[in-house]
Amino acid sequence: MWWGEEAAKGAKIAVWWDMKECPIPEGYDAGRIRPSLEAAFKERGYSGPVSSITAYGDQTQTPVHILQGLLSTGVSVAHTRSESTNYILYRDIVEWRGQNPPPATMMIISNQVGGDLSWDLARLQQRSQYNLFLAYSKAPCVLSVLSTSSRWLWEKLLGDNNNNRIETRSVQYKLSAMILCCCKSCNFDCQSPEKFRKHLSSYKHARQVSIISISLSIYTYIVCFTFPPLSVKQESVYPTYKEVNRVTETWGRNYAAAPEYATAKILVWWNMFDCPIPEGYDARRVRPSLEEAFKKLGYSGPVSITAYGDLNHTPEHLLRGLSSTGVSLAHTILDVTYKRMYSDLLDGQKSNPTPTNIMVISDTDTHQAFSTPLVRLVQKQKHNLFLAYSSRPCKMFVLLPSAEWLWHSLLEVSEKRKHVLQKCTSESESDRGGESSAMLYCKVCCGGQGPDYKSLDYLRTHLSSEEHAQEEYSITAFVQLKTKNRNLSLLAQYDREHRQQWRQASFSW
Repeated sequence: MWWGEEAAKGAKIAVWWDMKECPIPEGYDAGRIRPSLEAAFKERGYSGPVSSITAYGDQTQTPVHILQGLLSTGVSVAHTRSESTNYILYRDIVEWRGQNPPPATMMIISNQVGGDLSWDLARLQQRSQYNLFLAYSKAPCVLSVLSTSSRWLWEKLLGDNNNNRIETRSVQYKLSAMILCCCKSCNFDCQSPEKFRKHLSSYKHARQVSIISISLSIYTYIVCFTFPPLSVKQESVYPTYKEVNRVTETWGRNYAAAPEYATAKILVWWNMFDCPIPEGYDARRVRPSLEEAFKKLGYSGPVSITAYGDLNHTPEHLLRGLSSTGVSLAHTILDVTYKRMYSDLLDGQKSNPTPTNIMVISDTDTHQAFSTPLVRLVQKQKHNLFLAYSSRPCKMFVLLPSAEWLWHSLLEVSEKRKHVLQKCTSESESDRGGESSAMLYCKVCCGGQGPDYKSLDYLRTHLSSEEHAQEEYSITAFVQLKTKNRNLSLLAQYDREHRQQWRQASFSW
């Protein structure tokens, strides 16, 4: 369950539907679309009003009786050219979000949610969490970065004309000014399907569509063959309307702390394989450097740091420097580091109610099995995210942090500040009477759920034991076997898909 689900169950629901990707089945009564959706929502416990359902598509191909069936039950119809549907549908979603703050539920009926729409929508969802439903005519072949409360196959969602879970004729829908037939090419709207079809077959509509097509052709020629790339301002004169407008690409970085997060706890998960301590750097300065970076942005909450790495190959003075400042240490091997980090991150967010600040110090863009679940988690829970990485990623993250840093620049401290930090560190150590608040774990043994070893000496003793060595060997062997089997499976799949083609080609020779 996500943090705002209960509030969303009684809130408004808005639906955006791509009719080309998810068409009305042949012979299906269009008047049953809305009742089918409302019945599905009710089965999931959502009783809020369905404030709008908008169907997008080339309505010149939609029979009048279908339009009448949709309009009679309060479904708006928008005419779009096929290549522009994604652009316009997503533009309308973004506009609606700006006018309707959560709690609310969004439903998108399209096969493109796992593709063109998902990147930007997932980033929007990390900033403002809406309850999200999806429906599609075919399930996506890859794991979506979007976190949803429910998903349906389109035809199963509709059922059949004899579906007795809905009462089509017992509910009367009243047309209002919000129920429209809209032509997105001409900015024309009306409430009569006959008048709408007349507009779509009119000279005025054909002329407008022709002007847009000619403009796009000229723009494509200019951009591709004549001049260097146009500025953003120039591009807006001849928009292509094909690609979804990624509104979050222009968002800034390193925002000042929002009031609800300013004093909240900060949980830091640090992958030392990706972001090691620089050579010659005083490990005792890591925590103060992070806290100073948080303070500059207005965050003053308590900071918990857990560092993951191969502690058998980490110098003793670094381990003692970290633990002396309250940095918890977790021994892992490379094969399971991300898995253990994510497992601990889940446990940490469960025991720390939202709002919470989460920082991940790792090259997460190189490990999709970690970054994708993290994206989905931030959408479900009201967490504020920070990132640090060893080098700039080659493309923008789907993760949407409030602040991000290069690891080495994050650790840089002025000489004056360095003196103050070292003084504070010494004072804090003396205040603790030499004791450390850090916890010391082995995340290899006991499925990553081993005890706190209390002292580095005890942890070192465990890490040098035969029992621990056997556990590391078993994990490494298992990962190698899994990788081998996966490669064999991919080869077998390639053979199945291409062997017949090779045979046919050899016969043709």
